[in-house]
Amino acid sequence: MAGDIGKIGWFDLTVEDAPAIRDFYAKVVGWKPEDVNMGEYNDYNMAMPESGDPAAGICHARGENADIPPQWMIYITVENVEQSARSCRESGGKVIVGPKAMGNSKICVIEDPNGSVAALYQPG
Repeated sequence: MAGDIGKIGWFDLTVEDAPAIRDFYAKVVGWKPEDVNMGEYNDYNMAMPESGDPAAGICHARGENADIPPQWMIYITVENVEQSARSCRESGGKVIVGPKAMGNSKICVIEDPNGSVAALYQPG
C-alpha cells in the first residue's frame, strides 16, 4: 500500500439517472456495464470493451451519495482518511462526505479551496 499513497486509484460518476448515463457511456465509449448490487438498486462498474477490466463506475445519487456532485470523481489513495480530512479542513478545504466506511476501506469526499472536488481512499 505504501507505494500507492498519492496514486489516483479509481474514477466514478454519481448522478440522478445512473441507468441513462450508464447507457450513454456504453454507446459513446464502448464500455460494458456490470451491475454492482447496492441492496435496493444497482450501481455499475463500466468495463473496458476488449479486456473486460474495470475502467470506471457509474453510481446513483442516493443515500450517502446524495450530496456528491454530478462530476467525474477521482479517488486518491491516502494512508489515513481521518488525518487527511483534518488536514483538508486545516488547509482551507471542506469535507463534503465522510469519512465513512466502504467495506473494509474508508473514503471521504473533499473540496479544495478552489472548489475542486476529489475523493480520498484508504484501502482496507
